[in-house]
Amino acid sequence: MSILVIDVGNTRLKWALYAAAQPGAAMLAHGAVFLENIESLHEGDWAQLPQPATVLGCNVAGEGVRGRVEEQLELWDIEPRWVVPGAQAGGIVNGYDHPARLGADRFVVQIGARHHVLSRGQARACLVVMVGTAVTVDAIDAEGRFLGGLILPGHGIMLRALEGGTSGLRVPTGEVREFPTNTSDALTSGGNYAITGAIERMHRHLSARAGHEPTTLMTGGAGWKVSPVLDIPHELVDSLIFDGLLVLQSQRLDFLKNNET
Repeated sequence: MSILVIDVGNTRLKWALYAAAQPGAAMLAHGAVFLENIESLHEGDWAQLPQPATVLGCNVAGEGVRGRVEEQLELWDIEPRWVVPGAQAGGIVNGYDHPARLGADRFVVQIGARHHVLSRGQARACLVVMVGTAVTVDAIDAEGRFLGGLILPGHGIMLRALEGGTSGLRVPTGEVREFPTNTSDALTSGGNYAITGAIERMHRHLSARAGHEPTTLMTGGAGWKVSPVLDIPHELVDSLIFDGLLVLQSQRLDFLKNNET
């Protein structure tokens, strides 16, 4: 049973078609569009796809955007399902004060990260970093409990805030330097070090809590900007949200199968 998985972020919609609704299934096609171009999907990228058996999505862009996505899916007459964070799912125990208020993307990416950790053998704590329009840094203990996490501005938001609140500063095209000697490098380096500093601080917190060095997994469209200057061992996994959606769908199918027997 093929599955179309959809990740609707604050800036872009990313999608992938998998041959089966289970982690590790073959990816048949994938793509991404900016939110302003969603209406092109039904006669563009998705028009070329075979009809999936099911559609599962994660949306943080609001009800209006979700409605626009659902209109595009009418070409297959399939009603998608959307992830709503709960108290527990996919091996993650949601430790948020109000579990339903955790962002769906954070919930799903934690499930994907937990799957990656367990697929490697020994259960251990995991730091999950998502770098996009915003940056999230979430801590999961070895038992799969989400302990809490950070939310901070991504590169673009930081730089636009500086540009709007100061005189003479413009969005830079600089490089990350240890000792920047021009404004463009200073802005680029400052943004990167603000993000990596938050990640490294949370890594220390989780290491102390867990009693061992956690696995650190990074994902998101801007992860490539942060990864080269992050001074802790980590791995860049582009498909972490998709992996989480596949885990959720596979467990739902197992549940239905068990109920039928």
